[in-house]
Amino acid sequence: MVKRSPVMSEPTYFVLAALLDGPSHGYGIIKRAEEQSGGRVRLAVGTLYGALDRLAGDGLIAVDREETVQGRPRRYYRLTEDGRSAVIREAARMEQAARVVTGRITPAMGTAQA
Repeated sequence: MVKRSPVMSEPTYFVLAALLDGPSHGYGIIKRAEEQSGGRVRLAVGTLYGALDRLAGDGLIAVDREETVQGRPRRYYRLTEDGRSAVIREAARMEQAARVVTGRITPAMGTAQA
């Protein structure tokens, strides 16, 4: 049994976030993750499919359907309930962590309050 860190990696977070609006295929996930991360997350195809296999093995995503486009197979993935819960929990964790800093910053100065 592999013990996972309680903190989700940024690429994993954005892969799961990319599927919040519904099923998508690999290229769609790559583009959405890049857009939603402001360009910080740029997934290589091999990296993405390794992550998708891991996330499916962890029960966070599942294959939604497969179709053939221009003679090539295209697989669509969707979030499972566990995947939806995991990405929501991670968003809440990051929000709470950000409040530790943002609650101590003065808007005009952009610095921590004494």
